[in-house]
Amino acid sequence: MSLEKKVTPYKNSTLNKKEQVEKMFDTISENYDGLNRVISFGTDIKWRKKVLATIIEHQPESILDIATGTGDLAIKFAEKTSARKIIGLDLSEGMLSIARKKVVDTALKDTIEFIKGDSEALPFKDNMFDAITVSFGIRNFENLEKGLSEILRVLKPNGLFIILETSVPTKFPFKQGFQFHSKIILPLIGKLFSKDKFAYNYLSESASVFPYGEKLNNILQKIGFINVINKPQTFGVATIYTATK
Repeated sequence: MSLEKKVTPYKNSTLNKKEQVEKMFDTISENYDGLNRVISFGTDIKWRKKVLATIIEHQPESILDIATGTGDLAIKFAEKTSARKIIGLDLSEGMLSIARKKVVDTALKDTIEFIKGDSEALPFKDNMFDAITVSFGIRNFENLEKGLSEILRVLKPNGLFIILETSVPTKFPFKQGFQFHSKIILPLIGKLFSKDKFAYNYLSESASVFPYGEKLNNILQKIGFINVINKPQTFGVATIYTATK
C-alpha cells in the first residue's frame, strides 16, 4: 500500500523516501522534542498518556516502540510498566543518540535498549513482543503494508498493537482550523526554529494524505490484525488505533 499521493521530505532528491526520512530526522533531532510541544500545544503528551494507560492495562513483559524518535514513550514504558524488556527502534541515529543520553545514567538502561533499524525489515524473530507501538511514525513508512506485515510477524499471538497518528478533522470549524494550523502555522514554526526548512512542510503534507479512521482500520484488517478499533482524539486531529493478533 502506498499513499494515494507520494509525499517525501525533499521533492528533488534522488534518495528514496526511507533515506530522505532518515536524513530529515537526523537534521531536526536536536530541536524535535521542544518543537513538538509547541506545535501541538502540548496535546501530544496527553495522547501519549492514553497510549501508556492502554499498555499498562495489557501488562506486557516485552514492548517494541517503533519510530521511537528521542525515546520519550519508550522511557515512559520503562518507568510505568513492569515490562522486563523494552526496545526503541528508529531509522535516525540522530534521534537515537538523544534517546540514549536520556537513560545512560539511570537504572532504566538495564530495561530499555535503543537500536537503529528498519520498520519494514525488523531484526527480530517471529512472535517476539507482547506489545508494539508506533507514535507519529507510521506515515513515514515507505511501504505501509510491508511495515504492518512485519509488525504482525514479530507480535505474539494475542499481542497488542497501538498506533498513534495524526488524522484530519471532518467537522466545522475543526477541519478549517486544522488546515490553517498544518499549512501555515506548522511550516512557519519549523522554518523559524528548525535546521531543516523542508521537514515541517513534509510532516504537514504527509499527515494530510495518509489514510486514517476506517481506511486505516481496513488496511490493518487486510494485513491480518483483529479487534481493530480507532478512537479519534481532540476533535479528530489525531487518532489512536488498537489491534491484536
